[in-house]
Amino acid sequence: AADAPLWRDALSGAVRVQSMQGSMLISARLSGYAEERGSGLVGADSSVDGAAASLTLVQQPRGDALGWRVQTWARESDMTNSFVAVAPDRSATTPASEQYATPAFGWGANAALRWSNAEIGVDVRASDGETRELFFFSGGAFTRSRIAGGETLSAGAYAEGWRTLGDTLLSGGVRLDWWSASEGRRLERNLLTSAPTLDVTPEDRSVWAPTARIGARRELGDLYVRGAAYAGFRPPTLNELHRPFRVGNDVTEANPELDPETLYGADAAIGAESERFSWSVGVFAVRLADPITNVTLGMGPGMFPPGVSVPAGGAYRQRLNAGRIDAVGVEADARGAWSERFSWRAALSYTDAEADGEDVAPQLTGLRPAQAPELSATAGVVWQPWDGGELSADARYESARFDDDLNTRRLEDALTFDLRFEQNVTDNASAFIALDNALDADIETGATADDVTLYGAPRAVRVGLRVTG
Repeated sequence: AADAPLWRDALSGAVRVQSMQGSMLISARLSGYAEERGSGLVGADSSVDGAAASLTLVQQPRGDALGWRVQTWARESDMTNSFVAVAPDRSATTPASEQYATPAFGWGANAALRWSNAEIGVDVRASDGETRELFFFSGGAFTRSRIAGGETLSAGAYAEGWRTLGDTLLSGGVRLDWWSASEGRRLERNLLTSAPTLDVTPEDRSVWAPTARIGARRELGDLYVRGAAYAGFRPPTLNELHRPFRVGNDVTEANPELDPETLYGADAAIGAESERFSWSVGVFAVRLADPITNVTLGMGPGMFPPGVSVPAGGAYRQRLNAGRIDAVGVEADARGAWSERFSWRAALSYTDAEADGEDVAPQLTGLRPAQAPELSATAGVVWQPWDGGELSADARYESARFDDDLNTRRLEDALTFDLRFEQNVTDNASAFIALDNALDADIETGATADDVTLYGAPRAVRVGLRVTG
């Protein structure tokens, strides 16, 4: 049989040390994680591990005295992933590709000067990584290898400020970023002959991206109103630029020519805040220009650029900057306390989103973006039965959505419940136990062209210890 139980084992930990040296705060953090999971198909397993470290120094502004902040961080990760093809009758799976290593490293730093009502700063972020894979399974063995990856670097400078005028708070900021992609390469070989079958070295690229934000909030007695307009950008990741991937019989190609996405938006809201109850209701409208989209370009069986074989029942896609996405919606949230030991919270979001593929992908015009539910909601309660103990329960709901750009693969709605209990064991330590997806709901996260449904994590138990001091 092709199907297998979902499973997941995970371990993570973090240590944070914080100290005041005079008026300066020094904070250091070190964390690590490891996870293994099965996707629900025989032979389709994955593992990931990584670590991160950061160091932060902060001097808060006092009166007219200047404050500042300096931070640096680094992280590394690696992952393995096995992909399989599923027989039409779901009687068996066949190896499709094996991602046996994905070493990646990233680092960054930022520095800022801070006043009581303004801040200016600079930051830099860099990453490099590659994927090492085996693919094209034939005659009981993989016959092709692939190494693909590159480097990205982004650096920016910004200025932001805020000012109170009576009952009105005004804020605004501007930012200029420079992003580059370099050292890209994709090398594929025939393992039987060691001869290269594909050797691509894309040109280095860079772009400048100016963005800004402006906002205001006004107090109206017990109420407040707020509004904001903004622009932002997101550069493509190394995976989007260089790593093709396969799920079932579907193949998605990378694209080293991707440009950053740009977001333009505005929102407005009304609300109220008090010690025992607060709420807000708002509306928003956004446009995402040049969204990085997995665009369906053909169906298997067949060969597609650059020499990609797609089996029968599979779809061939490539990541493209596909036109634009427009979205409008409503958001609401509320929280309150029934007593000193019993509190609650709830949030609701409705989004009407529509794609316009323009000349790049006209077949997407009028469709809903993939993996974008119309309705999402959360609710939770927290109870403190005694001093030092806390029990919480949370529910999450997402309406049905589509897995693919053509809106042909519908994913059912999902409702999940999480439980957590935390107990202080000393003045500076607490232990917790958590039950995620407590009812073991089937959460559809993906679907392939040949009707293979992918599911999210099943019921999971987590235990942990938190120490502060």
